[in-house]
Amino acid sequence: MEQLLQALLLGLVQGLTEFLPISSSAHLRIVGLFFSDPNSAVEFDPGATFTAITQLGTELAVVIYFWRDIKRIVVRWFQGVTGRIPRTDPDVRMGWLVIIGTIPIVLVGYFAQEYIRSVFRSLWIVAIVLIVFGILLGVADRLGRKTARFEDMSYGHGIAVGVAQVLALFPGVSRSGATTTTALALGYTRPAAARFSFLLAVPAVFGSGLYELVQSFSDPGPYSLGLTLAATVVAFVVGFLVIAFFMNYISRRSFMPFVAYRLVLGVVLIVLLATGVVSA
Repeated sequence: MEQLLQALLLGLVQGLTEFLPISSSAHLRIVGLFFSDPNSAVEFDPGATFTAITQLGTELAVVIYFWRDIKRIVVRWFQGVTGRIPRTDPDVRMGWLVIIGTIPIVLVGYFAQEYIRSVFRSLWIVAIVLIVFGILLGVADRLGRKTARFEDMSYGHGIAVGVAQVLALFPGVSRSGATTTTALALGYTRPAAARFSFLLAVPAVFGSGLYELVQSFSDPGPYSLGLTLAATVVAFVVGFLVIAFFMNYISRRSFMPFVAYRLVLGVVLIVLLATGVVSA
């Protein structure tokens, strides 16, 4: 029962934080500090496998929320590839942007598996990148022109955002934070930056989650596959509600509350690490 409650709580955290620029993987890592592992005296870590699989739930929420956009882009991309509509069509270009923008994180994620599961999950790294990328988000949000629309996304800008997505492999950076920061710096409006960020994440997260799901049959990690799937369902439901809230919020307000939250969390984590309250 205790493990079930832990898994459901982590699923709730995943759903609450995946789409906000505060890093869901960092929060799963930090919340795990409050759980005990009966087989170890070391602080508990939910692990990269649990994180990747629960992200399937939140990305399913993205697919459903943006279903009309995704369906239109996919259909028109195929029409563009087969020559039935011009390849300059904005939806055809967007389809290519999502495909091309996904390649960097696929390559780095595959070849850096060893580091993703170990070194990258150090709490020192989590604390530092929470602060650094919080500052970068604040600067981009404050100084970005915020005039370019979603339909204006060029190949160069799409590739730049795709490269930024690679940084999401570091817990604490935040996938939506890194990609949104880059889009804002390139002059896109807040809703446009968030929208492209969410769509760009779909193939990468589904690919990572399905890969980890297959791997979990031989190495399930701290939670059984059943508990992980239960957490994934919770992440889906909560994530869908958070998307609706977030898209409405950023159409009227800035990212500054999230910036402040990242800075405070990073500083608190550094203090806890420096005083030995938690270990990295």
